[in-house]
Amino acid sequence: MGNLFGRKRRSRVTEQDKAVLQQRDKLRQYQKRVSLHLERERALARRLLREGAKEKALLLLKKKRYQEQLLDKAESQISNLERMVQDIEFTQIEMKVIEGLKIGNECLNKMHQVMSIEEVERIIGETQDAVEYQRQIDELLAGSLTEEDEDAILEELNAITQEQMELPEVPSEPLPQEVPEASPVKNRPKPELVAAS
Repeated sequence: MGNLFGRKRRSRVTEQDKAVLQQRDKLRQYQKRVSLHLERERALARRLLREGAKEKALLLLKKKRYQEQLLDKAESQISNLERMVQDIEFTQIEMKVIEGLKIGNECLNKMHQVMSIEEVERIIGETQDAVEYQRQIDELLAGSLTEEDEDAILEELNAITQEQMELPEVPSEPLPQEVPEASPVKNRPKPELVAAS
């Protein structure tokens, strides 16, 4: 089930790590053997002292002391190996950081090749020009027009208004001066009224 998605999991332990760890394990096994051997020799030295063989016990204790010194050296070497493993791990981390910086630097250089300082200055200049143009438009719309501008705008407004209004045509003939009087109507009785009288 470890290869559920078909990817093999890569071990993070390198060959160097394996070699260092093997040396450390060998030294630990050596320590155990020497420790067991020292316990046996100490027990043997006690027995020899009880039996009265003081010279043999003294020689055995000297040998034991020498092996204890070897044991201390083995412990020191284990510490050195562990410190070396830590140094190797830290160096590998440093190498990854340096590799990352190298890749980042290459990317920056490629970007700099694509976009030069002159190109950036040109874009910034165009942007500033566009901002200034927009500011001028905003000022015009906000009412900071001169009196001439106001007059020109009113004239244009009147012209547009005149175009939009469709007035009937004014007659071109002059109007008559006098109004004709209505003809006098005789007072004739209405036929209906006559019959009634």
